[in-house]
Amino acid sequence: MMLLSVASGFHTSNNNAIQFIAADHKDIQYTGRIDFSDPKKPRFWTAGVYIQAKFRGTSCEILINDEERGNMHNYLMVAIDNNTPFKIKTTGSSNTITVAEGLTPGEHTITICKNTEALVGYLEFVGFRCEGLSSMPPKKERKIEFIGDSITSGNENDPMEIPCGTGEWYDQQNAFFSYGPLVARELNAQWHLTSDSGIGLIHSCCKKKYLMPLVFDNVSISEDSISWDFKLYQPDIVTICLGQNDGIQDSAKFTMGYVNFIQTIRRNYAKAQIICLTSPMANDKLRGVLKNYLTAVVNHVNKTGDRKVDRFFFSRQFNNGCGGHPDLSDHLMIAEELSAFIQKKMKW
Repeated sequence: MMLLSVASGFHTSNNNAIQFIAADHKDIQYTGRIDFSDPKKPRFWTAGVYIQAKFRGTSCEILINDEERGNMHNYLMVAIDNNTPFKIKTTGSSNTITVAEGLTPGEHTITICKNTEALVGYLEFVGFRCEGLSSMPPKKERKIEFIGDSITSGNENDPMEIPCGTGEWYDQQNAFFSYGPLVARELNAQWHLTSDSGIGLIHSCCKKKYLMPLVFDNVSISEDSISWDFKLYQPDIVTICLGQNDGIQDSAKFTMGYVNFIQTIRRNYAKAQIICLTSPMANDKLRGVLKNYLTAVVNHVNKTGDRKVDRFFFSRQFNNGCGGHPDLSDHLMIAEELSAFIQKKMKW
């Protein structure tokens, strides 16, 4: 993967064939928790939110705004057709980014994914500059939502360009190649990442003052923000990967909190298959404890009548990335294990 340079500030092109196409164009597809209050500038916070379109011509620019929260700048992953995806880092509050040039004439599919999470700030998509857009095929029918913490967000998984321990804390974050999107692409599904670094079920780490059950209904998972309309995305599968930041807790408190959270999910997703996961980052001791917690939770929920709740235990600890997190190769193996389980469970 390469890091592409970005020009800060919008500009115009001398090529008369190139036109500006606003963010509310009918042929642009959006997936994720997004605030469309201003349809010309849809705003999104969460890692893994992605935009897709089919542009015409040999080149393409995207126009995107960055909140610049605390002078931080977001990363994006961009994929053109079947070419190798590449990373981009914004450099200002408004950015015009050349994402393709010198392509063969014709139609090209672009995917733009927010690589960094809500803590780094929001992005606003403004539009494209290209010859035009063509209609996209319908979105994939299958839908998965991945609930979790820094692991699910892809934090500290990608030191390929900026080594661990250097740069900013979010420089190694790559949500596009975290296990959730990898699973979704393998199973031909849409994805949502409902995740935030440091967050827990009943105890968050790193002085974080909120818990996943308290912010689950928000567009931005990092704060009490705009309410999310759950009707906009009804997943077939919801995976829950929490517990790493909780650590070993009082079993009664943790399991009761987990049961309550499952009930919250069920109220919003009546038909979804819910899968409770151990943390792939957990050491042997924590993994053993989480296995016991999740077994008790799933057994209890099943006995009370909800049979569409199951558990999955990862085979080992994956911690080859920065700060003991899974790295890119680890995420591939995590995704392989989870994909195989989902395929069998859902008969996909």
